Amino acid sequence: QVQLVESGGGLVQSGGSLRLSCAASGRTFRTMGWFRQTPGKEREFVAAIRWSGGSTYYADSVKGRFTISSDNAKDTVYLQMNSLKPEDTAVYYCAATRGIVGVTMPIRYDYWGQGTQVTVSS
Repeated sequence: QVQLVESGGGLVQSGGSLRLSCAASGRTFRTMGWFRQTPGKEREFVAAIRWSGGSTYYADSVKGRFTISSDNAKDTVYLQMNSLKPEDTAVYYCAATRGIVGVTMPIRYDYWGQGTQVTVSS
């Protein structure tokens, strides 16, 4: 059974930091991603990382502020979010895919976590 379990969301002031974690189990994946979504909007790509080689990908809106990393021994992916802004407020989802192309597209992902709320106050 595939499971993606997220943790680390919460409320933080503008300029603050949070670290999200996503523990994966049940299947071998090649790429892990983070997406976010606000009410009435489509799910938006945030960052992705390949398990093998560690290549990373970022949305322009988070480059320089967010860092995605992985701990292969723990099958866990992290999203370190610094210099948070109110516009980063969203539900953040961890996702996993056996593919390595099109990793910025939600449709490429096979499995999703339950989501964790991140709220940034101004």
